[in-house]
Amino acid sequence: MSEAWAKLKQPETIRRRRALGRVDRELEKGNYKAALSLVKQLQGKPGGLRGFGAAQQVPRRVSSLDELKLSGEVKISSLELIVDSVLRSIKYSLEFALLEDEEEEVSLLGLGNLMNGEIHDSPFEDHPMCMQHEAGHFLVGYLLGVLPKRYKVPSVEDLMQDKFAKGNVEFLGFEFLRDVYIETTSKKIFTKGKLSNETLKKFLRVILGGLVAEHLLFGYSGLLHSDVEKLDRVLKWLGFAENEADSLVRQATADTILILSRHNESRSSLAEAMALGRSVGFCIDTIERTLNFGEV
Repeated sequence: MSEAWAKLKQPETIRRRRALGRVDRELEKGNYKAALSLVKQLQGKPGGLRGFGAAQQVPRRVSSLDELKLSGEVKISSLELIVDSVLRSIKYSLEFALLEDEEEEVSLLGLGNLMNGEIHDSPFEDHPMCMQHEAGHFLVGYLLGVLPKRYKVPSVEDLMQDKFAKGNVEFLGFEFLRDVYIETTSKKIFTKGKLSNETLKKFLRVILGGLVAEHLLFGYSGLLHSDVEKLDRVLKWLGFAENEADSLVRQATADTILILSRHNESRSSLAEAMALGRSVGFCIDTIERTLNFGEV
């Protein structure tokens, strides 16, 4: 970029950062609708937010996932293989949760053998994975037009004290999750919930963003994800049969892989910002500065 062009871009950057400062103030006060309104006013405008809600997903005209070629840091040549790897991690996480529910004694070492050594105990290994996991949620949500409200990520010290310390990203528009738990009186009994197709599609891809980020960057998952249990509960709450749920999750996984594989630089920069505890607005600006707009 020439020096003259860079100078022309500076006012746009300043305007965006000032606007995101207002978004942060509304989020801090709990005025989520006002914050979302501000973001939508900036959506797709020069000097605004070009990435919010701009994500492309797997084209429905593609007859086989294997036809898609991924770029960037992805080392596996077939999208189908990555999808299968993520789905295996989902399966193992659910099996572990089932063992816990049945109060069966199982050691993490034994479970690690079952999962071909996918569990890693060092907090120094777990921390970067945790950062990328939460950045995966944040980035996928933002690109799908779901505004993050707040987030938290554990530090290395947190993980040293508790290896199961968790991070999370909360989004505006997923308030139905409260109903899932309130209306579900038992893990064995699920009431019939209602959700728009558009909200369900976004939820599935956002909730898978963390797990997919782990597989894309590290080639495996740390597993034991509460995300997977949440995913399972929502699909059961909605009354999907197992084969229907499997199909939805498979498509959502492919979409999420496609989204994240296009934006390695944004994901990495976002993870660094989140590790430093930067504001939501700062994190959004980080995404906008580093997005590959040629492949959004």
